[in-house]
Amino acid sequence: MAYKTDIEIARECKKKKITEIAALAGVDEKYLEQYGSYKAKVDCSLLKDLADRPDGKLILVTAITPTPPERAKPPPPWAWPTACGPSASMP
Repeated sequence: MAYKTDIEIARECKKKKITEIAALAGVDEKYLEQYGSYKAKVDCSLLKDLADRPDGKLILVTAITPTPPERAKPPPPWAWPTACGPSASMP
């Protein structure tokens, strides 16, 4: 039995627009910095605006070659302020 490659599986999938996915996740479009119709960055100010809500669940986002959970590592200490600007503090 032959297995499909990652790229074959990816090509068979119907893409959803990033605004549709954000709406399903409860993220307003004002927090999105779109790069075309299918990908975007989420503004870090969303964390401040949702600070009064209880913490959610961990969501692992992967690409074609995901990192196995046993090999996953936390981001380096400089990653959070670098991603969210110099005024950001570690969560």
